[in-house]
Amino acid sequence: MQFTPADVYVRHTGTAKGRAVYAARPFRAGEVVEYCPVVLFDGHFKSVPNEVRQLLFNWGFLAKVRDTHCLALGYGSLYNHNNPANMRYEADLERPALCFIAVRDVALDEELTVNYNAVGGAHHSDDDTWFDRMGIEPIVSD
Repeated sequence: MQFTPADVYVRHTGTAKGRAVYAARPFRAGEVVEYCPVVLFDGHFKSVPNEVRQLLFNWGFLAKVRDTHCLALGYGSLYNHNNPANMRYEADLERPALCFIAVRDVALDEELTVNYNAVGGAHHSDDDTWFDRMGIEPIVSD
């Protein structure tokens, strides 16, 4: 498969959240928003610098490979958190890549989000402890 640019753009939110990724066109529920090639990191999560850890996905959980994380290229590691989010993600082991999929209709210019708490890529989680675990003060969505 060829990777093509996503129909998204990045701009500052005008809030403490900083920059965010927005839909450059409407997306339907179930539609792929972006395929992101990934850079894999082997080793214990704690050995990765904190600034990088905040951008990583748990590839080990998704791909069933112990102690492996990934940095999503494209816009993948720039998506902000929301619970529930308007996208979910899944691993594509053959490429390797992360596939970001709209879980509901997304409007033009709407911020695209993932759920940082849902290790398996789900859009909703009853657990909301990611920011505490990372030692970051959460920023409430607009």
